[in-house]
Order: sequence, then C-alpha cells, then structure tokens
Amino acid sequence: MNFSKLRTTAGLDVRGKRAIVRVDLNVPMADGRVTDATRLIRIAPCLTDLATRGARVLVISHYERPKGRDPKYSLRPVAEKLSEVLGAPVGFVDDCIGPAVDAAVAALAPGQILVLENLRFHAGEEKNDPEFARALARSGDFFVGEAFSSSHRAHASVDGITRLLPSYAGPLMAQEISALRDALEEPRRPTAAVVGGSKVSTKIPILTNLVRKVDRLIIGGGMANTFLQAQGLDVGKSLSEPDFHGTAREIIAAANASGCVIVLPSDGVVAAELKAGAPSKVVAIDAIPPECMMLDVGPRSIAEMTAGVRECRTLLWNGPLGAFEISPFGEGTFLLAREAAMLTRAGRLASVAGGGDTVAALNAAGVTGDFTYVSTAGGAFLEWLEGRELPGVAALLREAA
Repeated sequence: MNFSKLRTTAGLDVRGKRAIVRVDLNVPMADGRVTDATRLIRIAPCLTDLATRGARVLVISHYERPKGRDPKYSLRPVAEKLSEVLGAPVGFVDDCIGPAVDAAVAALAPGQILVLENLRFHAGEEKNDPEFARALARSGDFFVGEAFSSSHRAHASVDGITRLLPSYAGPLMAQEISALRDALEEPRRPTAAVVGGSKVSTKIPILTNLVRKVDRLIIGGGMANTFLQAQGLDVGKSLSEPDFHGTAREIIAAANASGCVIVLPSDGVVAAELKAGAPSKVVAIDAIPPECMMLDVGPRSIAEMTAGVRECRTLLWNGPLGAFEISPFGEGTFLLAREAAMLTRAGRLASVAGGGDTVAALNAAGVTGDFTYVSTAGGAFLEWLEGRELPGVAALLREAA
C-alpha cells in the first residue's frame, strides 16, 4: 500500500461541513451503563478537534452483533457517556439513515456532535451494500476513518462509504498506522517480537510473517510447549498441540533461513493444576515432571529474554508468556513488560503492543502508559501482524469516486 496517499484531517477546512466520523463504540456495558470508557477517551481528541474547528460532527459505529433492531444494543447510553467524556452536549438519533437522521442533521449547528444509532441494525452494513453506503453518505460532506479496530472488515461504513465521499484518516487511525508501520515495516533495528498465547494454530500466519520481518522472535505461553515438544522435549501435562509439530518445525526452518533467532523458554514454572496459589516450582525445560504443566517461563528464561530485548531497538508484542491472570504465573510476563517499559522510557526502545490479552497483561504489570503505543484493536491488529491488507486502511488510500 502506498501510504504517501493517506490524507488526514490535520489542516483540513471543516467549518460548517458535515463530518461523518467512523469510530469504534464497542465499549463494555452493564445494566445499560458504560463500565470502561477507554475507547471513548481515545476518540475524544478527534471529535473535539473537528467540533472546535466548526464541523458538524456525525458519529457512526456498530455495537455488538444484533439480529436486526434490538434496544439492548442501542448506542444511546454510549452517547450519554461520550457527552460526559467530552464535557459537551452530544445528541443522539435512533437510526443511522432515513428521515429522522435527515431532520437531526439539518438541525445540527457547526461545532455540535450527533451520535447515530447502531449501524448493524441494518443488514446492509455488514453486507457492504452500496445502497446502504449511499444512504449513509448522504448525511455527510466528508468521511473520517477513526476506527482502526474495525478496519479489517469490508463493511459499508468502513469501505463502501469511502467510494462516495472525500475520505481522511483521523488522528487515532493515523497514529495506529504509523506505530505499526514503524514497528513492522520500517523499524529501527535490531527488532524483536514477543508472541504468546495458548495455541500455535491461532497464530500460524503471524509467526510465519514475523520470522521474515524481525531479528528475534520470543515465543511464550502455551504455544511454546508445542515448539518444545516438536523438538522432542517432554512437556508433561502442559497445554500443547501435537497436530502442529510439523508447522512448528517449518516455522523454525523459515526463521533459520531468514536469519531470525527464535527464543524459547529454557526453564519454566510448573504446577500440577492451574489455580491461584497452587504449589509450584521452577524446573529446567527438559525436566518437566509428567504430572505437571508449565504455566509461566522461569527466571533463566526471563534473563535470556530481557537480555535479548536490551540489544534491540524495536519491540512488537502480542500475547502473554504465561497464565498471567492467576498468581503466581504472571511474573514472567510482568518482568519482561517492565524491562521493555524501562527501555522505552530511556529512549532506547520503540515498543508497540496489541491484542486483548496483551493489553490486560500490560495493565496488570502497570506499564501500559510507558509503551510507545498500545493498540486496543483486536482482529485488525492481528491481521496487520499477519501481513494482510486491511480493507479500512486500503479504503483511505483510495480517492472517492
């Protein structure tokens, strides 16, 4: 993709114009109230900037996966929380196309913000239906993509609408793209990637792509067990995928061919069961008792992994090294995360992380704010790591018809 074509809202004359801003309002809710406003806080600068410069701002998003119109999935409570986050009134209309929207948009004054109802109340959204895209586009003068987390979906509000309106990347979208390009496409070298999680089978494309891109690949979590087992080691009762031994060996061979060093645990924290406070011990990787499972990397592994990261200038992180949610099996993840955070604060490392479990682990380690960039995108972040073209990003590089 030619990123030189990416246009942003910076410096754009927006006064009096209708800006359709595609954001991600998939926020956790309980009893009709937003319980975590992180995503709203992250889109606030874009909305505030456009409104301050006199745009009439229309906010669009999907929420969950409703089967048609369902009040349970209404964005009304999200709009109310967004108003609180912005410290300014935010209007709401209970549809995203049609006469009610037309009337609400006509009444919108420059500097005002209006949230439209859940896009997925209409089947045309996920089908990328041209008629639905045209109905959306009629409400705006230009389009702003500010939902990187939805950019892996070729839906009407992500792809179709960009064929009809001048389209720009919002500041959050531009920041996300820049961070990922810096980490994966144009990094400061040497580069390292940490890939953890439970299963090799879910991250084969990521691992295959990364061994061609990075200098050092640190593999942890349950997937490390499959790699160890594929090399003839007994991992006891540890989670593993014997059906993917061949795949693991192919990835190792590809790494060797491209000069990428794969780093696997040399010791581990093992226990007979996965529960808080379970008796555990540290053993060498070739001495896992048959009745035990490896639930975290051990101190020698962490020393080797942190030493490797210290030699690097760019770090990409997706997935924990162990069962970090349950004490004491998060120490490996936390120690490596804190080392990466320290190096980032010192200006020695550019660190980019993403994925739901990864964000939760960095939060638990208390270092999220110290990383260069932490992506809240799930599927889109993973597909970028796989080297796939994201429809929502490609759409912003294409001029409207």
